[in-house]
Amino acid sequence: MTRLVNKQDIIHIIILLVVVLGIGIYLIATTVLIAKDGVSYINYAKGLAIAPLEIIRDCSEYAPRSYTPGYPFLILMTHKLVSLFGDGSSILTWIYSAQAIALFCRILALIPLYFIGEEFVGSKLSFWAILILTTLPYPARFGSDTLRDWPHMLFLATGFLFLLWAARYRKWLMFALVGVVAGLGYTVQPMCAQLVAYGILWLIFSIFRRERKYSMSRTKLVGGLALLVIGFTVVAAPYMKIRGEILPTRLQQIMESFSSCPIHSEIQEQSSGSYTAELVPGDITKAFGKLIGNISEDLMYYFVPALLIGMYYHFRRKPKSESTFFITAFILLNIAALILRYCCCGPALSKRYILPLIAFTIFFVPVGLQVLGREIDKLLCKTVCRNDRSEEGTRRWFFILLVTGLAICVPKLFRPIRVEKKGYRLVAEWLKENTEKEDIIVVPDKRISFYAERKCIESLGTGFPADAKYVIRELKDQEKPPAQMTEVWSSYLSKKKKKDKVVIYQKI
Repeated sequence: MTRLVNKQDIIHIIILLVVVLGIGIYLIATTVLIAKDGVSYINYAKGLAIAPLEIIRDCSEYAPRSYTPGYPFLILMTHKLVSLFGDGSSILTWIYSAQAIALFCRILALIPLYFIGEEFVGSKLSFWAILILTTLPYPARFGSDTLRDWPHMLFLATGFLFLLWAARYRKWLMFALVGVVAGLGYTVQPMCAQLVAYGILWLIFSIFRRERKYSMSRTKLVGGLALLVIGFTVVAAPYMKIRGEILPTRLQQIMESFSSCPIHSEIQEQSSGSYTAELVPGDITKAFGKLIGNISEDLMYYFVPALLIGMYYHFRRKPKSESTFFITAFILLNIAALILRYCCCGPALSKRYILPLIAFTIFFVPVGLQVLGREIDKLLCKTVCRNDRSEEGTRRWFFILLVTGLAICVPKLFRPIRVEKKGYRLVAEWLKENTEKEDIIVVPDKRISFYAERKCIESLGTGFPADAKYVIRELKDQEKPPAQMTEVWSSYLSKKKKKDKVVIYQKI
């Protein structure tokens, strides 16, 4: 096994880590409002501090049951560390702990992602690919928010890298590391179990492959298969036992959809009541459309042509290799999982769900930019060189295209997180200063009560308890106050949305 890290790799990684750290700290410092899911993760972490086994077994009092304890546990550990230097009871301490560990995981995840890219496209193009990834607005925001996406990416990328190395360098013992990392990642996001599936597929394929000149012996392949499964089981099985279920909640929902009826089924969604799932071609088409739209938006539309061109050239040049096998399996499985989620678990496909697809295919963007640069230079360059192409001109156009793309990302990248919801923070401050803890308050968003440190009732409708003392509503047009309520405070949600107001009504 040759040396995997050289001086140039270290320089590239340091530059990338400095860039992502600077962007991440800025986004944390300017965050206006955390994600809705972040409230559940923080509450989950608080619950783990009180009764860990009971909360892991059933977290529904604190968060939807589909949530896993991995990220909340990291929040709790970070909070304990931060509390040594500040007020551990402050709600902001919990928020900054959740954001800090998400950013830390994002920083660490870039290291295995860089080496994965090096396996695909080489160190130079991998560096530019990760630089593009660090400046994409949505992935950057997820890494500075109270979300588990980058902790998930850390385990997924690390396990994937070990899988590539184990297959390429014929290191059968390394499959044990893949299993362990997949098991740890499973507690953060069950989709990390896909690493085990890729390893099993490759090992079984290798066992029955006819051409064995450069492959491991069947004994080592079988040993690698055993180590992979054992490594995952040793880590994940205790969590499954405490949880009381082997399959994750989302997968159970999808399976129930198929088992109930091949065309129509009804399942329960933890966060939004009930949802009727229709497994029909029309829904699959809509899911593909939503998926393509979200990928395009994540890539700021500008990088989409480069991605498609880069993938075409990469797969055409390297049709048979370990990296091609694993990335093909990864793309196909993740697309299938997203389509099933859309069709069976609710008509929504968050940009967060496609982060793994973006992160694992971003390496093909610089390849596409190179091809585009060469073609542009071929059309415009007047000098004639070998193959009628100028290498210097290709590099020049590559950097022009790259810098243009980075410049397109900058305005949205440095926009404070959820600045359009600034009115919610103002409401929370008003409630904290002007209400008592025993007051019954109806809010349209649980983040208001979270920041206000009040026990509130979340309601999006017009009805509310008769004994409610305060009612907060988000208005887009003029609306009369609820019966026996009078307006006591109002504010625009943001400077740009002058018609959208958030209003506090008090019982007369």
